Amino acid sequence: MGRAYLSLGSNLDAEAHLRDAVAALRARFGEVQVSRAYRFPAVGFAGGDFLNAAAAIDSDLDPFALNDWLHALEDAHGRDRSGPRYGDRTLDIDIVFYDALVLDGPGHLRLPRDELRHAFVLKPLAEIAPGFVDPVSGCRLDAMWRAHPDHDVGFVPVGI
Repeated sequence: MGRAYLSLGSNLDAEAHLRDAVAALRARFGEVQVSRAYRFPAVGFAGGDFLNAAAAIDSDLDPFALNDWLHALEDAHGRDRSGPRYGDRTLDIDIVFYDALVLDGPGHLRLPRDELRHAFVLKPLAEIAPGFVDPVSGCRLDAMWRAHPDHDVGFVPVGI
């Protein structure tokens, strides 16, 4: 069993998709620690704002099987993978950390997730796991968030 830290996001009927995703995580994995959701501007394309949150689960699946399970959950919520890499999303869930595992493939699975550098991933993660140490940088998430250039931006929490 491993502890997985996830990044969740949506910009299409976002509140409903994020609520449903958290419910599905709870149904499959039991207790789920969830951050507040925050409104962030789209990154990499001109689109509507996203709601982003973080979740921590204890998984009986290895990282590859968990990634497959999360992709199936995204697909069940109408995720369209046929368009450009950066675009509107009904649901996007990524494994950011799986224990202290550092992994680069096979496939597109990379741990820690590169998007950790973005506020939309780091802020919610630092909220639920401030003392977690990034196995690559050796820094705690709360320290990484305090040092982030967007730390003082007033991102608005949204209830999900």
